[in-house]
Amino acid sequence: MTAIAHFVAITAYIAAAALAAMPFARPINAPVRGVIGALALGVLAHAVALVAFARSAGALPLTGLGPSLSFAGFVLAATLLVVEIAAREVSLTVIAAPLAALPTTAANLVGMVPGAEPVGAKGTWLVAHITLSFLGIAAFATAAAAGIMYLVQRRELRSRRFGAIFRFFPPLATLDRVNHVAAIAGWIGLTLGVVLAGAYSIAYHEMNLLQLMWGMGAWIAVSALALGRVIAGWQARRAALIAAYGFGAVLILYVALRTAAPGAGQFL
Repeated sequence: MTAIAHFVAITAYIAAAALAAMPFARPINAPVRGVIGALALGVLAHAVALVAFARSAGALPLTGLGPSLSFAGFVLAATLLVVEIAAREVSLTVIAAPLAALPTTAANLVGMVPGAEPVGAKGTWLVAHITLSFLGIAAFATAAAAGIMYLVQRRELRSRRFGAIFRFFPPLATLDRVNHVAAIAGWIGLTLGVVLAGAYSIAYHEMNLLQLMWGMGAWIAVSALALGRVIAGWQARRAALIAAYGFGAVLILYVALRTAAPGAGQFL
């Protein structure tokens, strides 16, 4: 059941991205309802997969590499769905929906094997830390997607090419606003997640150096973006560059840590 629901979710995410990209192939507007419908179907199927896993494994999909990757994809897709419904703009789906499909596919490849899950207050503490961290990463990914689109559209504008991108992408001001709000939301989520993780490690004497490196690397990247915008007054282009490069660096750090230590832990 879990594998089938995952397959439906991945297919729906790719279909949503394909529908959203239609203006690149033909001079038409993207079918907003179709894109949102495909995203909603993917999120629903993904939720079914996670519930089916939780029932069969007797554990929440927050521990173990496969389950945590699947949960990360679900959070990103759900965040994207909320953003697209609120904005009635589905262009972010072109980038963010494949990003949601990627960890979900990886989860199926590595296997949905649960890790050891603590109980009681310790378990609640751990779940809060992981959930907030994933929400922060999802918001950071949204900021990066908006930043990439901003840079692409700005480059086309400067070269005076007014093609499909200008029929498809939202205005630069809208992309800048999404980048700004998502950066702040990502910073709040990751800050709370990292603080809870540090307190958890101290309280229960469970320290994982690689997990700490990953969490701090992601937090530094999103903090640079959020605080730069709020305190330093970074303009849209600089913020877009930092968002795109920062999120890319976080992904590279994750891959490097996983490659260096394949058995690095259940959450990395």
